[in-house]
Amino acid sequence: MTPHALGDMAPEAFRREAHRLADWIADYLSNPDQYPVLSQVAPGDIVRALPDEAPLRGESFDAIFEDFERVIMPGITHWNHPGFFAYFSITGSAPGVLAEFLAAALNVQAMLWRTSPAATELEEVTLAWLRKLVHLPGDFEGVIYDTASISTLHALAAARERAIPGVRAHGVNGRYRVYCSDQTHSSIDKSVILLGLGHDSLRKVSSDADFRMEVGALADATREDRAAGWTPLAVVATVGTTSTTSMDPVPAIADLCALENVWLHVDAAYAGVAAMVPGYEHILRGAERADSIVLNPHKWLFTPFDLSVLYTRHMDLLRAAFSLTPEYLQTTEISPVRNLMDTGIQLGRRFRSLKLWMVLRHFGAEGLRARLAEHMRLARLFAEWVDASGEFERLAPVPFSVVCFRSIPPALRGDDAALDAHNEKLVESVNRSGRIFLSHTRLNGRYCIRLAVGNLHTTAQHLAEAWELLNNLR
Repeated sequence: MTPHALGDMAPEAFRREAHRLADWIADYLSNPDQYPVLSQVAPGDIVRALPDEAPLRGESFDAIFEDFERVIMPGITHWNHPGFFAYFSITGSAPGVLAEFLAAALNVQAMLWRTSPAATELEEVTLAWLRKLVHLPGDFEGVIYDTASISTLHALAAARERAIPGVRAHGVNGRYRVYCSDQTHSSIDKSVILLGLGHDSLRKVSSDADFRMEVGALADATREDRAAGWTPLAVVATVGTTSTTSMDPVPAIADLCALENVWLHVDAAYAGVAAMVPGYEHILRGAERADSIVLNPHKWLFTPFDLSVLYTRHMDLLRAAFSLTPEYLQTTEISPVRNLMDTGIQLGRRFRSLKLWMVLRHFGAEGLRARLAEHMRLARLFAEWVDASGEFERLAPVPFSVVCFRSIPPALRGDDAALDAHNEKLVESVNRSGRIFLSHTRLNGRYCIRLAVGNLHTTAQHLAEAWELLNNLR
């Protein structure tokens, strides 16, 4: 029997392979555009390339890494590619990658303060830093989840806790309404389903010509619902909608929510961090009056996926909704010790705050502001090209770093069905090129191309290449 047959990888081997991986990752991060941005494999290729059973005996790291490069890498769509313009373009920055390495090595499970005091308290410190950067008041307390979908689910659970006495013990009894605009993220739909409110409880309010929730329509909806026996429970306003990054009129919505005594949740998952940029402080105006707000550093703050932050002025209600401590988790620590397991459905908690802490320290506030400002400048530059072209048209404002547009060949103008088919084919052709990756949405029923800027390595040259490719393939 070899000395490490029943243990872990030998320290010497780990050191050697860790150095190899560090070199590989450094090379990858310095040149991610060596790969096609969108994976070129066909469905099932990865499955067919790998055995259908685990190996009986352990294999060398050389063999494992060879298969990583041969099989896994061709199946990767490279979100770190400077030509990745789809969805919300993101960057897993180098300091965040290093933090993930450390977090994996420490293998912290931060369910209780005592299971890793540093993980609990670093989360508190780091989220206070972020809160101050985006100018939210001190009565907001933060907690980290994985994604905005889960953050919003927990926010609406806290709203349910406040609105429905005894819901924790007896469940939902009655008809309660949640409101959002017709541009809101689909996670709201899933949340009301999962919380037992029922999908019929979600009422989607019309948006205006700039895709912002119409407050008058919201007021009409709450009045109609009360008359019909519904109890308004929560309103979800969005700062940076998924399709167009539009901003709902949060101050006016906050006024209505205060009048109606309804929970206000602000979904600022994508755009909220832009409030730290001089000149953009106004984007969270009114959010200081919200009951909860979500920001996603993994979307546009260079933090490796996943890390979402929920801020709320009612952490006591969130804990009331979820706190449950069996005997085997009882501890002797007393207040002000707080246990992260009390703030949600999860018992297990990763050490996510470590990567956000390292990202904030590495770039600093000035560095983050400069990078976000540059991404918005690049988006405006691309929008100018679209506006100046007779072959494309812009379909939405550009408040942040996403441009919505479509190709309009003269022969197809006036025929929306033909334009939809043409633009869908154009996106497919562009994505097959491997040089850039675009996504789409529908606005007022029309197929719309989305270009999102958010990668640390994206420059005006990459945008110029995207524009040239679009013009060549249209």
